[in-house]
Amino acid sequence: MNAPADPRAQGARSSVSVRPSDGRGAPERAAAGAGRTTDKRDFQEASMDRPILRTFIAYVEDRPGVLNRVASLFRRRAYNIESLSVGRTHIAGISRLTLVLEADEDGARRLEANLYKLVNTLWVRDVTHTASVARDLALIKVKADATSRAQVLQLCEVFRARTVDVAPEALTIEITGTGDKIEGLLEVLRPFGIIEMVRTGMIVMTRGAEEAEARFDSIPVRTAENGAS
Repeated sequence: MNAPADPRAQGARSSVSVRPSDGRGAPERAAAGAGRTTDKRDFQEASMDRPILRTFIAYVEDRPGVLNRVASLFRRRAYNIESLSVGRTHIAGISRLTLVLEADEDGARRLEANLYKLVNTLWVRDVTHTASVARDLALIKVKADATSRAQVLQLCEVFRARTVDVAPEALTIEITGTGDKIEGLLEVLRPFGIIEMVRTGMIVMTRGAEEAEARFDSIPVRTAENGAS
């Protein structure tokens, strides 16, 4: 005589769901997973090959003709410099360049290597993907008569810009910040009529206590007396 079936066991069996087969065996599923991994790798490689705006910092000797050599390097390789700023550092005889241009991953490595080959270059770094502080300064002269001046001044307050010159028919505005911030102010000022605009170019400094100068503080700077060392 068979024992009566346990209703709890029947309920447990009925609650188990069976995933319908997609008609593929283990090898086919493994091949599909490998295909997805390959697609992801291809996407990453394609992203690396895509040109983007890149920022380079270079420390060079403060000597005549150095900037011309740097510009000639990019001209020979048909790169358009989006932004270039150069100035003295706190170390005598050394200047710092900040360059912004469009290049892919391979092109960026080649440019960094070629900058190092220049005689007067002391140190180069691509800081595109490095945590850093970037600032640009712009002077904007915009039309502003008695009827529109209040609106222009109100927009300046929103963007934390300041007025540095006032004329009967125009205002000169100074703004410091990232490129996006400056472009945003320009966009809202265009309806009033921009008379003139000039920008200094981007300057960048990495965050933290790292000192780039410590990497080359032992390199003697060439002078007219000692020549190339």
